[in-house]
Amino acid sequence: MATTGLPGHAPADVSRVTESLEMIAPLWSAWILMTLSAQPLRYAEIKPRLPWLHDGTLHPKLRKLTDAGLVERTEITPGHVTYGLTGRGADLMPVLTVIAAWGEAHLEKPLVRNKTTGELERARQVAPAQNIEDTLALLAPRHATPLLWALKARGASSAKALAAEAMPGYRLSNVYPQLDRLVEDGLVRKDGISFELTANGHALAPVYRALSAWAAGRPLANADTHPLWGQTPSPTQARSGPWLSTPSRLPAPAAPAAPAAALSAHAPATTWKAGDLFSHQIPARPLSLPSAGGPRR
Repeated sequence: MATTGLPGHAPADVSRVTESLEMIAPLWSAWILMTLSAQPLRYAEIKPRLPWLHDGTLHPKLRKLTDAGLVERTEITPGHVTYGLTGRGADLMPVLTVIAAWGEAHLEKPLVRNKTTGELERARQVAPAQNIEDTLALLAPRHATPLLWALKARGASSAKALAAEAMPGYRLSNVYPQLDRLVEDGLVRKDGISFELTANGHALAPVYRALSAWAAGRPLANADTHPLWGQTPSPTQARSGPWLSTPSRLPAPAAPAAPAAALSAHAPATTWKAGDLFSHQIPARPLSLPSAGGPRR
């Protein structure tokens, strides 16, 4: 649990969101949850939907998601066991929709090799589950969310002020690696001795609104009233250096995604379809993604 010096009810809110991120961010969790979103499945039915996950990986992941209260294991008869989403797991699906939309709008598409020319080029489509997983990888590190919330609340701030507010009890030297990583990921920019959110960082508002509502057990219909992330940033706060800006992605041909900045946290509680999970084509395994350039994958 992250302990912060943020004022008011923010520390409890940040702690709940941080714990939620720790629950859903581990590798393959998003893929498994979305696979189970349509209906409960037997283990033998899950495996062909996630063919790159071996038993030694898939089984422990299912057990951890069950322990977290997102998946339930039901023994119908001896030898006939199904896995399905709990109520909390089902409530998480609209949140994952918001997270996927942010990733589609703000993450660079990965480089893949053209089967005809052999040249590396940007992928035309990225599976929503991959967008979710890669977005969560930016937000889940221990101090990332407290620092992003502090920057949202304070605006441009020094490392010393951010350390006192988002990482109390730590030495000042400990905050710099955390801020440098957020800068490298394109969520924060540095201007002299001060740090501030980039446009991509401000665009996380729908993501954090949805996560906050889900973590507190509130309906997403009320998420837009969040006291911090429900506010519209001023033009001076929202500016982002061009060297940190990420070009807009081309929408997927079959199902263009709405930009995350314009997406309300009122995400429709629709059921993920198998075609949505894999961007209309089941890959042999997820794309091998680079770690350089723009907000990283």
